[in-house]
Amino acid sequence: MTTPPTPAARVVLRVPEKADGEIARLDRAVIGAVYQFQREFRRDPWGNGLRLKPLKGDSRLWSARVNRDYRALLLKLGEADWMLVAVKPRSGGYENLDRYAYGINQVTGDIEYVDLDVVTDSVFRRAAASGVPIASGTTPQQPEDALFAAYSSAQLAELGVAEPLIPIILKLTTDDELLGLVEYAPSHTAEVLLRLRDGVPFDDVMEQVTAPVVPEEAVDTDDWHAAADRSRAIVITDDEALQQILEEGDFGHWKRFLHPTQRKLVTRAYSGPARVSGGPGTGKTIVALHRVKHLVDNLPPGRNRPILLTTFNRNLAADLRTRLVALGGPETSARVDIVNIDQLATKVVREADTGTVKRRINDKSALGEWRTFLVEADEDRWEAEFLHDEWNQVILGQAVHTRSEYFRARRAGRGRSLARADRAEIWALVERFTQRLDRLGVETHAQIAERAAMLETERKAKIDRRQQQLEAPGPANIHTESGSGAWLRYRYRHIVVDEAQDMSAAHWKLMRAMVPAAPNDLFLVGDTHQRIYDHQVTLGSLGVNIRGRSSRLTLSYRTTREILQWAQGVVDGVRYDDLDGGVDDIKGYRSVLHGELPIRRGLATQAQERDAVADQIEAWSDVRRADIAVCVPTNEMAAAVAQRLMERGIPATEITRDGPTGDEGVHIGTMYRFKGLEYRRMIVAGVSEGLVPRAAVDVWAGRDAARHARELLRARSLLFVAATRARDALAVFWHGEPSRFLRHDPACAP
Repeated sequence: MTTPPTPAARVVLRVPEKADGEIARLDRAVIGAVYQFQREFRRDPWGNGLRLKPLKGDSRLWSARVNRDYRALLLKLGEADWMLVAVKPRSGGYENLDRYAYGINQVTGDIEYVDLDVVTDSVFRRAAASGVPIASGTTPQQPEDALFAAYSSAQLAELGVAEPLIPIILKLTTDDELLGLVEYAPSHTAEVLLRLRDGVPFDDVMEQVTAPVVPEEAVDTDDWHAAADRSRAIVITDDEALQQILEEGDFGHWKRFLHPTQRKLVTRAYSGPARVSGGPGTGKTIVALHRVKHLVDNLPPGRNRPILLTTFNRNLAADLRTRLVALGGPETSARVDIVNIDQLATKVVREADTGTVKRRINDKSALGEWRTFLVEADEDRWEAEFLHDEWNQVILGQAVHTRSEYFRARRAGRGRSLARADRAEIWALVERFTQRLDRLGVETHAQIAERAAMLETERKAKIDRRQQQLEAPGPANIHTESGSGAWLRYRYRHIVVDEAQDMSAAHWKLMRAMVPAAPNDLFLVGDTHQRIYDHQVTLGSLGVNIRGRSSRLTLSYRTTREILQWAQGVVDGVRYDDLDGGVDDIKGYRSVLHGELPIRRGLATQAQERDAVADQIEAWSDVRRADIAVCVPTNEMAAAVAQRLMERGIPATEITRDGPTGDEGVHIGTMYRFKGLEYRRMIVAGVSEGLVPRAAVDVWAGRDAARHARELLRARSLLFVAATRARDALAVFWHGEPSRFLRHDPACAP
């Protein structure tokens, strides 16, 4: 019988990243029991019926009771220091010590735990599905067609691959087997193997993946306390935080982890603007949030807000604020301005034009004003749509202020070339049109962004002239707690941008003028495959030079491989830019998670499709309604689906521009509303020809080929974004003829 020690003043319970991710995939009731277990364990590991005991034959690996059906496996690091490494079904043979391998990785210094039975079962399951069984036995002899035949055991160990897995790794022959292994392997091992499989040379994997996580001090494989401090783990120390998790039910979302490659990007010192790109679920926003916290941690003491965290979407700005508080606490958020870019532009304009208030109109209303203006002006040479786009994308989008600047403005992707006389005529029409809007007392967001960029650029010029006069250039002297005048200081020391692909040229000019050109000035994350607004930019031409400071995240930690592969088919083969004159490729993105293939189903009518949506939600009875979302192409369809769900007794809540209108029920909204969100189960409905893309898009096919291509690209991106909001399961429905964007999938054939 194990004798409990004298109770310590504080019990530390660490939860590694891998374990927390696996716990989050359990049934909701079990997740709640795990979090309750953590709370009780911290209070008294030896009480409350937890039945803490070592596994027979091992003094470090222990088990404890979570509930009637599940047990926790823990590593004992010290008398009051524990690490929760897994949660196992009681009936699953969890007490068999031979199945577990754990230790301190001699390269990374991390504590690693592997359930060999689970890994082997996963590999065999994938092998059986592919029809190519893996060789039996445990010897490291490699088959001729082994995936890693070019590497020896010593080389894999040198890269930090978990050594207990190397005999299995050397016998893998298919990608299915590999993915079965990395699903349950330590994170570092998974990334090394996937990079090698993608053809990245050994030396590059060593430099890009392994070297960043090698500790400066020598690794002592017997020093568990030092290893625990190095390991990527949560340390639960706050009963209040655990109680909040239990009450709010936000399991698995209260903390965010950094993968080693992500941590390197967060803490690196950059000589200028830097960009991180990556597919859905690769952790771009997590990197942005941790980057903000890192910058705050390195600020001098003060009460000002020298850091800006911004994004295009208002929903996302609110979400970023909540997540930053959860990550760094109020003391971090107190040093950061968190605001969407249009609100920031409005603030700048109102500071300059106090007392001036105009009514804001959207692009649809502005286009209507263009049509009215051209009729009143008896102008029939130019179409309203063309002039509206020229005004929005070239003149306002690039913050063009004068006629001569417009003559020099780049018009890449506009499709229709313009002679100098054409530009002069268009400029005159734009001047008359904007005068008309002034008389009406209305303005657009694009107008405000252009005006703000101009004002901030003028302000920057004053600051720079003053600095030259003082002969004291440099960021250390320009953002202080006090000064002789606001015009002497830049607004920010650092700017972090989420969803960078949605920003217009005017937005970039505004931000470039708000922060001095200095190390760590601008940090942006985004994915052009998820661009859902018609903003095409080349950052270098706007003073945001990211050359040599661009990085790419390739591993998805949110979306299963099956969902990601299906979604990639929507955009595969389509050319996307990289924000700087190059091409961004979707290839190379991988997921370490495994799940079911997406459900794809066509119905004859919209009414039948609405019932199919309700049927699917009822079939997903094992998850909360709020963990399910329905995404549709139009507001009218969203209203119709919500009505049908209510008739079927399924509560629903609408997603507006400010986020969900309630906490309960299935979330329903259009594709634009789901940017940056995620759900356990996702239904994308109405993916029919004529709706995705909308029929009006094809009007441009014979009139403006470039506009037609841009509209199709945006529609593809919307569907790609919608599909990749799903974590565990995706269902795609349509009525009538399926969308042309589904043709990559034989199951969606008409």
